[in-house]
Amino acid sequence: MDADLHLHTLHSDGTYTPEELVAAAAGHGLAIIALTDHDTVEGCAETAALAARAGIGFLPGTEITAELHGRELHILGYFLALGDEALARELGRAQEIRQERVRQMVRRLNARGLGIDPEAIFELARCKAPGRPHVARALVEGGFCASLDEAFDKYLKKGRPGWVAKEKIAARRAIELIQGAGGLAVMAHPGLNHDDTLVGKLARLGIDGIECFHPRHGAGAPERYLSMAREFGLLVTGGSDCHGTSKNRPTMGTVRLPMSFVEILRERLHQPRPAALPAPAVGPAVGGPAGGNVPPAESAPAPSPAPLGS
Repeated sequence: MDADLHLHTLHSDGTYTPEELVAAAAGHGLAIIALTDHDTVEGCAETAALAARAGIGFLPGTEITAELHGRELHILGYFLALGDEALARELGRAQEIRQERVRQMVRRLNARGLGIDPEAIFELARCKAPGRPHVARALVEGGFCASLDEAFDKYLKKGRPGWVAKEKIAARRAIELIQGAGGLAVMAHPGLNHDDTLVGKLARLGIDGIECFHPRHGAGAPERYLSMAREFGLLVTGGSDCHGTSKNRPTMGTVRLPMSFVEILRERLHQPRPAALPAPAVGPAVGGPAGGNVPPAESAPAPSPAPLGS
């Protein structure tokens, strides 16, 4: 039995409803799932109830868009207390920023003569945390582009007419908010940042873990990040980062995290956090039990598939 700790629904930029997400998880035989929609916990209560009915374990989570030394990165939060007021306030602010960003993108596109109604995008999104994929869908539905890929390539990528930079929360603050809500903070898909020095920097800010297993991590990346988890005393997570059908094909099932990693996450919740960054571990090879964060090598997931298109 395995887990998938990185999943999205239509409450951010995925296409699955919570019901469809749970049905897909059941179809893949997953024992535990985590909902990690961008900058929101809006779908967690509904998904938790559906998962319970399906006999699937559930971790309430989110994926916060953050910044460290001018670099955008994403921080996953797990085991969150959904009623935490500080987290709710900050996520509400992030949602307002996302909505205003959509309006700015539309203004830029309309200045090029496209004629898009921003309210139509919000109606299409039906969530509090809209983003570029919703604008891309509006471009396709409006007949301006033939596909989501074309919409991004022509209008929405950095340097294109509709690009608008995101305002992001400081990484330290994101970690504090997640931990303040009783959760564990984890660096999402480090391989997508193309800067492994960020792992050590986040460890020094007190982050709890690192997502070693992700479908867009290339050959050798899981082993490299397992080694870094050992070096910095970090927990290990992984997931498919499934967005439903919004990114060409559903990725659920491509990354399966063994339950041994999930049990270690649960154990950490009941332990005090270290006051300072632990000294690098010395001893067994990557995958051994030193440090208590990485189960034995035979528990590691299978190699990740080739990177997906975006």
